[in-house]
Amino acid sequence: MASNFQIFSYKTKDSLHLKLSGDFDGSSAHELINKLLEHGADCYQIFIDTNDLRTIHPFGGNVFENKFASLKKQLGQLLFIGQNEHKFATD
Repeated sequence: MASNFQIFSYKTKDSLHLKLSGDFDGSSAHELINKLLEHGADCYQIFIDTNDLRTIHPFGGNVFENKFASLKKQLGQLLFIGQNEHKFATD
């Protein structure tokens, strides 16, 4: 995992809010998937703030996209927000 990658999270009644910070690589993608599985299954909406990501390595994006495809039915509505939202394909 990128040594500076962090996920800050909090829950509201039916939403999970995640703020990603640092560099996003393959290990970071696994960490995000694990956080989603651990805390997002019972949430209606999941907001992922990408404003504080410095670098999104293509491999990290590919790992996330491949892993997410197999579990998106287990999660609520996933909404990427922030300046890097377009770099995460979840459709």
